[in-house]
Amino acid sequence: MTNTKTSPNETVAIATARETQPRSWIGWASSRFSVIVVWILLIAIFAVLRPQNMFHAGTWASIFGGQSDLVFLSAALLCTIIVGEFVDMSVASNFGLASILTVVLNVNHGWNVWVAALFAIAIATLAGLINGLLVVRLGVNTIVVTLGMGTVLLGIASWASNLQPVSGLPAEFSKVATTTFGGLPTTFYLALVLMLGFAYLLQFTPLGRNMRFVGENREVSRLAGVRVNRIRIGAFVSAGVIAGLGGVLSAAYFGGAEAMTSQTYMLPMFAATFLGTAIFQPGRFNPLGTLVAVYFLATGVLGLKFLGASPAISNIFYGGVLIIAVSISTVLHRRTR
Repeated sequence: MTNTKTSPNETVAIATARETQPRSWIGWASSRFSVIVVWILLIAIFAVLRPQNMFHAGTWASIFGGQSDLVFLSAALLCTIIVGEFVDMSVASNFGLASILTVVLNVNHGWNVWVAALFAIAIATLAGLINGLLVVRLGVNTIVVTLGMGTVLLGIASWASNLQPVSGLPAEFSKVATTTFGGLPTTFYLALVLMLGFAYLLQFTPLGRNMRFVGENREVSRLAGVRVNRIRIGAFVSAGVIAGLGGVLSAAYFGGAEAMTSQTYMLPMFAATFLGTAIFQPGRFNPLGTLVAVYFLATGVLGLKFLGASPAISNIFYGGVLIIAVSISTVLHRRTR
């Protein structure tokens, strides 16, 4: 009878051989840059069909300069997803509360606008800390905790604003977000710095590598000496800080806020985050991929509107992209394991 068993040394040799086999260049490139190619094709199609719109400077200012809210929200969501917490459902509400508190405290209650902004960020950070403690220390399900927290924060924002838009922030404060450089507002550059800094942290620092490690396997990370619980709680706190800062900048940019507006970002936020796993680092959540995905989505929605599509098309587009993105993410993740 033929012996079909493989010795440990042979197993290692086979695995090593598979790793060192040259991969198809086309396969390697398509798994990382296909979405960017589709984005370029999308721009080309819209440029041919609606050149008067696509070649207008205002279009590009809208695509790149008008997505800062979504970039900050996606960055906040990435904080917890990367450490294996699927998913923080309170990010959008936290963003909205910080935005509305800044305006209400300044306009309706006479607080100094900078004090109001700092207080709003502190409240957002506290919400993130509470999420982290409930999930990590008490072991409550992440989705249950953050969904409940999101509902509470949305309720507070609605109560504080009496469900009415509030505006009237000082022009000097608004300049922090609206001052333009090269035709793009300050918020664009702040969002860019945020994502570049996040990418650097994950790629080149021990903290970033530990975050990835925890997201892959908590028990192995713990055995390796990584302070798993501290990193998990820190991820929730960081999500709160980023959401709060984004909310304050949004209030500054628009000069006001509305409690329910933040909820409209939920679908595009998830769509961009998951689509980002098909860009640059296949199967992995990454800040730069998410950043490209945000602008890809903005281009698609705006282009469809140029073609005369109903405003409701944005939800169809975001929903379709989310389904496709999650499917791609699942397939790529399996291949990288």
